[in-house]
Amino acid sequence: MTLPPKPPARVGRVSLWRYLRLFRADILSAQPARLYRAWMAEFRTPFFRSYLCNQPDLVNLVLKGRPDDFPKSDRVREGLTPLLGNSVFVTNGDVWKRQRRIIDPAFEGGRLRHVFPAMLEAGESAVRRLGALADGTPRDIEGEASHAAADVIFRTLFSIPIENEVAARVFEEFRAHQRTQPVVNLAALIPLPRWMPRPHHRATRRTAKVIRGLIRQLTSARMAAVRQGTAPADLATKIITTPDPETGKGFDTEEMVDQVAIFFLAGHETSASALGWALYLLALYPEWQDRVAAEGQAVFGDGAPQFSHMSKLGLTRDVFRETLRLYPPVPMMVREARCPETFRDRSVAPGSQIVLSPWHLHRHERIWDAPDEFKPERYATEAGRQCLREAFIPFSAGQRVCPGAGFAMIEGVLLLAMLVRRYRFDIVPERPAMPVAHLTVRGKDGIWLRITPR
Repeated sequence: MTLPPKPPARVGRVSLWRYLRLFRADILSAQPARLYRAWMAEFRTPFFRSYLCNQPDLVNLVLKGRPDDFPKSDRVREGLTPLLGNSVFVTNGDVWKRQRRIIDPAFEGGRLRHVFPAMLEAGESAVRRLGALADGTPRDIEGEASHAAADVIFRTLFSIPIENEVAARVFEEFRAHQRTQPVVNLAALIPLPRWMPRPHHRATRRTAKVIRGLIRQLTSARMAAVRQGTAPADLATKIITTPDPETGKGFDTEEMVDQVAIFFLAGHETSASALGWALYLLALYPEWQDRVAAEGQAVFGDGAPQFSHMSKLGLTRDVFRETLRLYPPVPMMVREARCPETFRDRSVAPGSQIVLSPWHLHRHERIWDAPDEFKPERYATEAGRQCLREAFIPFSAGQRVCPGAGFAMIEGVLLLAMLVRRYRFDIVPERPAMPVAHLTVRGKDGIWLRITPR
């Protein structure tokens, strides 16, 4: 049986400095094999303690039970500040709660129906774009997935296609930025002493400055349109015009720039990662690819997809879920213990780092049946549904769950169904994919597929 690719795990223990060298090369391949069975693991250095938690009860406690006692670690922002500023991704406490009160209404279930036409336009554009590439030549599908996901974000957020001059420049600059810093950086998972300098890479500062400047142009123009009453009814307008219900004040320009930056990073980079791996998995398992194509044809017919169709794409949704399980775009999340804690009879001091790893939780040998196998049919069973409830956190969970989780599930299922209905994707045996963690989980040397008309 062919198994989806997975980085080789370390066997046994290594020294701290050896671990740091492995970690700098790739977060995923640095992890010990025992973490796929452990409920909890402690990482000690002379300066700090980190605890990786896989036990569902502990994950639930941190994310849902007492989330205010486990705020996002300040170290998370160390590699991301140049681009994200003070966005909702890195803030805590009252600042974060105010930001979510303003942002969340834009992503409520009823609003998704309103942004669906823009998603569909991006999907139709992606189908046309792949038509010119569907000649059987090996292609790196990651680039095409990134293009499609960025198009979705610009159309739903600012009502402009990626071909727009400013949108195209943001996309190109982000491609240069994305490999300069991992979304889970070394200082977050392996916290260095506070006195150690943490200079940002020159390229990181440069590309972040350019991206924020371009986003500022779009944001300032939209705020002016809102004042003039000429703004389209898209996500940017909804967020700009939503006041905090407790204070009556909305975002100013710089606050909005911070939020748009994380919308683009989270909404584009993570969706591109998931779509690329979904297409690769379907190329590895052509029988599932044919079933997805058949479902899309049966549901859409010869017409355009409709929002009402999305609830009928159950098989495609399960394929996308299984992709998020095997290749969660953000492989690890870091929280910080605010109070003294006891986890599994082990004392956890205030300030300790609590690492929650979708990468390990989703492949945990004591939780999932055949954890390294691609089995979308698992979600039709009670055991699979229980795992979804207890051990599936690609978008986090609790009060800090990604506000765009519902958006991402509709986008991913729609794009996957539209592309597979029109094209066949086949693996390139001489260029197998291998996951590594950059900004998100991507292919080490890309994800190469052959595309042909179906």
